[in-house]
Amino acid sequence: MPERDVLERMFELVTTINVADERFRTLLTSGRVRSTYYSPKGQECISAAFGAVLRQDDYCVTMYRGLHDHISKGVPLRELFAEFLGRVTGTCKGKGGPMHVTHPDSGLMVTTGVVGSGLPIANGLAWASQLKGTDQVTIVNFGDGASNIGAFHEALNLAAVWELPVIFICQNNRYGEHTRYEWATSATQVAQRSVAYEMPGVTVDGNDPVATYWAASEAVERARSGGGPTLVEAMTYRFWGHIFGDNMRYMPPEERKAAMDADPAVVYRKWLLDGGHFSEAELAEVEAAVAARIDDAMQFALDSPPPGPEELYTDVYKGEVVPA
Repeated sequence: MPERDVLERMFELVTTINVADERFRTLLTSGRVRSTYYSPKGQECISAAFGAVLRQDDYCVTMYRGLHDHISKGVPLRELFAEFLGRVTGTCKGKGGPMHVTHPDSGLMVTTGVVGSGLPIANGLAWASQLKGTDQVTIVNFGDGASNIGAFHEALNLAAVWELPVIFICQNNRYGEHTRYEWATSATQVAQRSVAYEMPGVTVDGNDPVATYWAASEAVERARSGGGPTLVEAMTYRFWGHIFGDNMRYMPPEERKAAMDADPAVVYRKWLLDGGHFSEAELAEVEAAVAARIDDAMQFALDSPPPGPEELYTDVYKGEVVPA
C-alpha cells in the first residue's frame, strides 16, 4: 500500500484536474471564452499516479490533451490557466495556448499538437540527462493512436539501443481521434510491442491510481538507476469526444455511459473512505482547498490581458539577429 501522503497527493491531483476541466468546459459552453480544448476527463488517475512519483527536476513531454499532465507535473495554476485563455500572464505569454504549454521550471518541457511527435523529443531530453550524468527521468504521454506512426517505433528502438532513462506512457483511451482502437491496431495491447525492442512493457488499469502508482514507481526506479526505458500502457476511457464540441456519434452511448458511471475519480474517493484511509471531513478539506486555488487561478486568468501586438516580435529569436 502506498504511504498515506501519496494517497492524499493523488487525491489532490485527481480533484484539481477534475475541477479545472469542469471550469474550462463551463467557460466554453457559456460563451465566456473561445478556445480549442481537449478534455482529459476520465484519464486523470494516470497523471496523478505519475505526478506522485516524479521529482520536480524530472522532465515531462505531453500532447494537446494535456491538462492533467500539466497539473500533475506542477505547472503553477495561475500561469497555466492564463495560457489556456490566451493571456499575456500565461506560461508562454498567451501565445501557445492549451496545445503548446511549456514550463521548464516545473519540468513540463513540451506540449505538442502533432500526434506522436513528443516521443523523439523525449528521447532527446533523456539523452541530455544521460550525457550530463544526472539521474533525471523523462516521461512522454501519448494516445493509442500515436502507437501506429513511425515516430513511436523509431523512438522505442533508439531508447532501447541507448538505454535511455525514458518512460513511454500510452494513455490508451480506446480511440485514436475518432477511430476505435481495434479498427486500426493489430496488437491486442500496445504494451505487447515492447517485445520487439527488448524493453519492459506493462499494461495497467489506468483508472486505478494505486495500481498505476506501482507501475510508475517501478518504471521510474528502473530509468533512474540506469536500467533503461519502459513502455507503460495505461488503460482508460475518455468521457468526451476527441475535441470538445464534437458530436461523439462514433462512441456507443451505452459504452460511454458505463465508463462515466464508473468514474475513476468517484471510485477512488469512495475507496479512500471505505478503506479508512481518510475521513469525509479530511477529503472535504482537500476539496475545499483545491476549489479555492482554482477560483483564484481562474480569476487571475480572466483578469489578465491578452498579449499586445509587440509580442509578435518577442521570443522569436534568441540573442542578436544579424542582418544578412
